[in-house]
Amino acid sequence: MSREHLVILGAGPGGYTAAFLAADRGMKVTLVDAQKSPGGVCLHKGCIPSKALLHVAGNINESRLAKEWGVDFGDPTIDLDRLRNWKEGVLLKMSGGLTMLCKQRGVNYIHGSAAFKDSHTITVSGRDPLEFDHCILATGSRPALPKLFQEGGPRIMDSTAALTLTDIPQRLLVVGGGYIGLEMGSVYAALGSRVCVVEMTNELLPSVDRDLVRPLQGKLSKDFEAIHLNTLVTSVVAEGNSVSVIMKSGEETVEETFDRILVSVGRCPNSDAIGLNNTEVELDENGFVKVDEKQKTTDSSILGIGDVVGGPMLAHKASYEARVAVEGLAGEETRPSNRTVPAVVFTDPEIAWCGLTESDARLKGEKVEIARFPWAASGRAQALGRTNGISKLVLEAGTGRVLGVGIVGHGAGELIAEGVLAIEMGATAKDLAHTIHPHPTLSETLMEAAEVFFGTATHVHKRSRK
Repeated sequence: MSREHLVILGAGPGGYTAAFLAADRGMKVTLVDAQKSPGGVCLHKGCIPSKALLHVAGNINESRLAKEWGVDFGDPTIDLDRLRNWKEGVLLKMSGGLTMLCKQRGVNYIHGSAAFKDSHTITVSGRDPLEFDHCILATGSRPALPKLFQEGGPRIMDSTAALTLTDIPQRLLVVGGGYIGLEMGSVYAALGSRVCVVEMTNELLPSVDRDLVRPLQGKLSKDFEAIHLNTLVTSVVAEGNSVSVIMKSGEETVEETFDRILVSVGRCPNSDAIGLNNTEVELDENGFVKVDEKQKTTDSSILGIGDVVGGPMLAHKASYEARVAVEGLAGEETRPSNRTVPAVVFTDPEIAWCGLTESDARLKGEKVEIARFPWAASGRAQALGRTNGISKLVLEAGTGRVLGVGIVGHGAGELIAEGVLAIEMGATAKDLAHTIHPHPTLSETLMEAAEVFFGTATHVHKRSRK
């Protein structure tokens, strides 16, 4: 058996980032994944293919909006084969790039399923056991599929299946009003499906501030056939090329027929079936790997990062945790992983936020002040025909320190990084207000939100603060 300094299980954004950082520090690294090439769920079955399709959906929506400007492109013609091939081409280029980076850095990539034999040994798909000094567990997560939908046959899709675009269903039911359901529902609606969303709670995107959700919900209420809140799916019966669904809201029961169902009700950690019982790694009650602020598990030789350890299931969070883990192994001073993590919903309009939300602040009883700038007052938003946006600051009462930032609107995901930096640097509303932003841009809306706080915004009239 050969001795490896570091073995990494899972080659998603967390796993390959850890592998590259470790190799750059002179460590001997083996990277193991069930996919033939690195990239993980994010590249092959998640972030990248979904954003590629959302880009297509955005172009379709933009072409329809252009009619208001005097430019009519007509109804789009969808060539599904070419669309699939284009999407797959994007994935092939990116996975090829990661494969090349593995070779350049001397990372040994193994394609196969791995399991722990003990705290220093793994087996991989019939290969000889592989020993290691340390292992970073980065096995990610998978879509949850409640038992109710498991007997629905091929008409039932999870997010992975939805990305394959086998066809464009006439009627699509999306179960779950979270970001995955709304993103994929938006894609299919743009491609021509009549989309219905069913959500068991009383609101879409329950964890997001309501003022940020309202513009999106208003847009989706026009793009989707229906949005059913406080509603449960109680029965699913496959009938040939369709699925009969019974939905219950309060005392009312409705039966409808759909061509396909997309189930997007959360994700489960990939902590089972990898032999963790042969190690000293502890799991919580939901199957997530327990780690400390330096990503160490309860087994001294094993660390954990990404979706499998819980918290926000986001690629950039996993990548940062990879840095924390590798720096710790290298004996370097590390910055804890509990940092400001931005989140983005890539719908139209996009929603992005970071730090403390207004709703969480109210729930915790924290004294905060809110400053909002409406995009209707932005020259750039007006020129783009995208005035249904808001830029919002959550500020510490008394000091004006930026605790949270929320944005809804075109390109919100690109704008939120300034908010993350402001929070991490301990910036105040005055810092943002005094930072010169280029005009006309959407980035100005953060500066003007800060100016709104002081009552000095050029494009919004508000009484000055004493």
